[in-house]
Amino acid sequence: MVIWKSTPLDSPLFEMDSDRGIEYWGCKAVMATFTVGGDVADLVPRGLHLDDPAFGAVLIADYGASTLGPYGEYVSILRVVDDDGTPGFYIPYIYVTNEAALAAGRELLGAPKKLAAVTVEVRPEAVVGTLSRPDDCTLARVVVAPAERLPGELFDALLPAGAPMYSLRHLPGPPGATQVHELIRWNCDLAIHADAFGDQQRFSGPASITYPSRSGVDPVHRLEVDTFLGGAYLEFDMRLTAGSVVWSESVVATCAEQPTPLTASV
Repeated sequence: MVIWKSTPLDSPLFEMDSDRGIEYWGCKAVMATFTVGGDVADLVPRGLHLDDPAFGAVLIADYGASTLGPYGEYVSILRVVDDDGTPGFYIPYIYVTNEAALAAGRELLGAPKKLAAVTVEVRPEAVVGTLSRPDDCTLARVVVAPAERLPGELFDALLPAGAPMYSLRHLPGPPGATQVHELIRWNCDLAIHADAFGDQQRFSGPASITYPSRSGVDPVHRLEVDTFLGGAYLEFDMRLTAGSVVWSESVVATCAEQPTPLTASV
């Protein structure tokens, strides 16, 4: 067993079993799916390719407990295929409420995580997920009224089991240091909860996604909704595990010309 841990080495921000990855339980989430309007090809790194039209989704989750602690998460998702035609999902934007989750996602997987206010509220009318950054600026809202069970075949089409996730890991450095760019493939396994009757807790119903504020700092609205396809509410446990490096490149960070050392006069 290999233990991943962050700095400081004597009091790491996170540490985990690399075989089991990050484990979650007691989770709930709302999700919206849609075809994407506009051109978002620049959001996807080389080696991955969008559908035409591009298929997008937004997931807003409340992770009741995890090996990184409880936290909320907002995820923008684009369906992609790799150079071999294998389908998966690329993450252009992701926000969390927990600093350990932020560090682990960025350091291990390259997930472009930022801290933000993320909430999932089960209200009488519907389940409402929101992303705000700053706290008084609501960037995205997903609303789902759980009216009926989401059929298994539809759920599998939206989130096929075993489909890889991708992130671009970028490690900058000071002048003269090595900068690293890597496309990381990782895995997300969901176990949908069953209720007391043995039915899985995945629901669909009237739903919407809106971007109330459009921010140049956090442009999550770039996944513009062209055709809304549907929404879902889920209760589940989850495991995230690192997969492999698809490609990696290293470059030397640009540095200014170094001055010639002074020598003693003769």
